[in-house]
Amino acid sequence: MFKVFLSSFFLLISTVIFAQVKLPRIIRDSMVLQHDSKINIWGWASAGEKVTVRFNHKTYKTTTDTKGKWTLQLAPAKAGGPYSMEISGKNKIILDHILVGEVWLFSGQSNMEHMMRQHDVIYATEILNASNPNIRQFKIPNVTSMAQPQADLPGGSWKDVNPADVMDFSAVAYFFAEKIAAAHNVPVGIINATWGGTPIEAWTSEEGFAEFPGQLVTIAKNRDTAYLNNLRRRPGSNNGGLTAKRPIDKGQEEKWYDVSYQPKGWRNMAIPGYWEDQGVKNLDGVVWFRKEIEVPSSMTGKPAKVFLGRIIDADECYLNGIRIGTTSYMYPQRRYPVPDGLLKPGKNILVVRITNNAGKGGFVPDKPYQLIAGKDTLALTGYWQYKVGQVIAPLRGMAGGGNIAAHSQPAAIFNAMLAPVMPFSVKGFAWYQGESNTGKPQEYARIQPAMIKDWRTQWQMPDAPFLFVQLPGFMDYNYLPGESGWAMFREAQARSLTLPHTAMAVAIDLGEWNDIHPDRKKEVGERLALAAEKIAYKKDIVYTGPTLQSSVKDGNKMILTFSNTGSGLTTNDGEPVSEFAIAGADKKFVWAKAVIDGNRIIVAAEEITDPKYVRYAWADNPVNPNLFNKEGLPAAPFRTDEN
Repeated sequence: MFKVFLSSFFLLISTVIFAQVKLPRIIRDSMVLQHDSKINIWGWASAGEKVTVRFNHKTYKTTTDTKGKWTLQLAPAKAGGPYSMEISGKNKIILDHILVGEVWLFSGQSNMEHMMRQHDVIYATEILNASNPNIRQFKIPNVTSMAQPQADLPGGSWKDVNPADVMDFSAVAYFFAEKIAAAHNVPVGIINATWGGTPIEAWTSEEGFAEFPGQLVTIAKNRDTAYLNNLRRRPGSNNGGLTAKRPIDKGQEEKWYDVSYQPKGWRNMAIPGYWEDQGVKNLDGVVWFRKEIEVPSSMTGKPAKVFLGRIIDADECYLNGIRIGTTSYMYPQRRYPVPDGLLKPGKNILVVRITNNAGKGGFVPDKPYQLIAGKDTLALTGYWQYKVGQVIAPLRGMAGGGNIAAHSQPAAIFNAMLAPVMPFSVKGFAWYQGESNTGKPQEYARIQPAMIKDWRTQWQMPDAPFLFVQLPGFMDYNYLPGESGWAMFREAQARSLTLPHTAMAVAIDLGEWNDIHPDRKKEVGERLALAAEKIAYKKDIVYTGPTLQSSVKDGNKMILTFSNTGSGLTTNDGEPVSEFAIAGADKKFVWAKAVIDGNRIIVAAEEITDPKYVRYAWADNPVNPNLFNKEGLPAAPFRTDEN
């Protein structure tokens, strides 16, 4: 029996197409091809089968190899469309509605992955007005392979921009694409290869680790099925050995969420907040929270949502005995729609079951906690009742689990998510990743440049533009100068700028102290687009914020000179420059007064008479990093004492 199957990425159809089809199969395709560049297409058929491709008034022919693989390189095409492509062997497929424009690969972990739907409050207007069939996204499925690079993807499809489909677009990529499409009047294709919580090592190929022998050893071990099987049999693994029997959750057993339940022995706790901060010590397990709310009749009969900020770690939310939402991990904001007719005038009972596995559990402060119905809002902050449903005791005397997470292993994601699409021509790469690697900044400073070189080699594009995002502020504010792991990591990221055709979008001002996934994705996408205009499209523009050029001592002052000042240095809030610290040879930093003088900043502090070093915004989450150029782009954190 004859069969033809083609790459699910390129043709975006099910993996296998059986060919006993007499009429051509016409597929309305939404793909975007890179303009004015080689167009690689590939697929599989029977061994020795002749394949013909017709595209843009040209015909191309080839014959499959002994394994049935075929490849063709088509002549470059001008931006525009729609185009059609006819692929024929013993059967025929016609791909319709192909566009040719700019194709960018967006990759990284959750902040690049985060979809518009996860930021639908701040970008409600943008979602409602989203309508651009010339911007399209292909989301690569999250798969791994520790064995070897894969040839094909298990699925995926192109989607264009409309209010429904844009919800699944990477928010950063979408706002980037909007800017590029408008500036160049071309279609824009987004290849979305993202996976939350993944380290940079997983996105780098085996060849990219040529100078990292430890990673090569790990890759070789992971390829050994006997090693992996032995690992899975170790005590404490998911597939064998000791297992801990968890106690029963009394809340589930007794249905504490039910409207008929009569609460007994519940205590009060202020919400939002963590239970470890309010008299509940070192509790890992399940805690139930209950609040009776009085709802005016004016709020009923309307579409409603319950906003519960963020919760650590997992939660189930019940309203009047009905579960209206659940989230399995700590990072997403909780925004649960209320089913029609569930909300009633007068007393309503809201119950939240929280499961915490480690660290502080509870409701993250400084987030919205409210019931919204129409244009009315009812605050859900204040005292709630709580009761412990389950306590999970620490495990004792157990060996560590033997299983490994494939998505955290070196080359595993590259093999399965990037290798299959490497023949596809792109304009460049955009990268937003690092939260999973912040504990090892020195290592990251070596691996990120190696990965950039690796991708350029794999795509056979030695000068491909590579744009990346420096991590924004996160975690507690510190009002005294000090050391910072995240600041060191941002410095490690910036070291990749020594490679040609790279640019860094600074996001230090866009963070949220209590959310590793800050809402303001539009600014990130637009700053990446500015970088693309400079690096990829060679426009003579200001594309980044003030960059330290030199630092010299002048008596009891330090004189800092900056490049990328654009129309001049300024602050984004009209206040004096803040977040500068100064120190002598002992590196004991104190806050300094900083004054703008042209493209220079003069830094001094009364208690430092013999200054030597300066730092700016050197903190996990600097309080007010307000140094910008007049083009509205922030300065990146820096220090002069790194050596």
